[in-house]
Amino acid sequence: MTPDEKYMRMALTLAGKGAGITSPNPMVGAVLVNDGSVIGKGYHKGPGRLHAEAEALQNASSSPEGATLYVNLEPCCHTDKRTPPCTREIIKANIKRVVIGMEDPNPNVNGRGVRELIEAGIKVDNGVLMGDASKLNEIYSKFITTNIPYVIMKSASSLDGKIALASGESKWITGKVARKYAHRLRAIVDAVAAGIGTVIADDPSLNVRHINSKGKQPLRIILDSRLRIPLTSRVLDSITDQKTMVVTTKAALPDKIEALEKNGIKILIAESREDGEISLKSLMPLLGKAGITSILIEGGSGINASALREGIVDKVVIIYSPRIIGGRDSIGMVGGDSPKSLDESVFLKDITILRLGEDIVVQGYIKAGNE
Repeated sequence: MTPDEKYMRMALTLAGKGAGITSPNPMVGAVLVNDGSVIGKGYHKGPGRLHAEAEALQNASSSPEGATLYVNLEPCCHTDKRTPPCTREIIKANIKRVVIGMEDPNPNVNGRGVRELIEAGIKVDNGVLMGDASKLNEIYSKFITTNIPYVIMKSASSLDGKIALASGESKWITGKVARKYAHRLRAIVDAVAAGIGTVIADDPSLNVRHINSKGKQPLRIILDSRLRIPLTSRVLDSITDQKTMVVTTKAALPDKIEALEKNGIKILIAESREDGEISLKSLMPLLGKAGITSILIEGGSGINASALREGIVDKVVIIYSPRIIGGRDSIGMVGGDSPKSLDESVFLKDITILRLGEDIVVQGYIKAGNE
């Protein structure tokens, strides 16, 4: 590992501390190095807070003049935000060199920050550990360039792909370690989505438990085309500060809409497909317009099938339990109709495998047809 990679790895680790709290901003870490010694560190702690570069400069134990700054994302150069441009702070501090993990895909930056630093006489090296830097901010990168949420489909199943018995029993297929991991996934996204079938069958809370979420709870999004949700559902609980949005269609009864809104529930009317169910493809831009940058789908086989069929999923996370359930009438991970050929199946790329206690996590990204 080169010195540049060593300090960039340190910046990436710092950036990761902002997971779940920086949205809609990216996760950024910064490390100041002078004469082979770290003299300052910082990471972004959320909207309106100091950016990583400014915090590293503020925390410097000695003069940053002539130092090298390591940062996983290109320093910002625009004023369309609540904090000053980082490029000006870097130039003002007489930094000699800046090492960057990746350019900022934000159209307001996207190379302009690098150019501003170079024009000020600062040496810039770009693309150090770029793959790791890109993966860290994959949610931010998609949203800032498309205004459409990044979607993770998560499912917990047996080795033979069953998520529940025919009776609907599904607690608990996976172990405690894996469940904790699932709650960490909830903690890093803006919203958790589930279908009405899951709500009626399991009455989930869809909140973050078992881990320290830094006080943050995701928005709960319930997909309910005909507004069948019982008013006693735990996702409608108003005791906590966790918010709930119910997405429905024009088929919903006005009286039910009024009752939910009186309880503080946000109602969003979405387009429907030919079968009357919610069009997830048309829903995504609406959620993006509402400022939701990322969604974790934790529904049943129906919503999983719809999400994959409509092409809204970016990443798939499957937690496999070392058990085989069997049974033709057991509920599979992905429902819907069988594809006509294997060419129509969904293929994953960049697969990673993680062991969590007795369970196994398989993660991958949706492979486009032309890849």
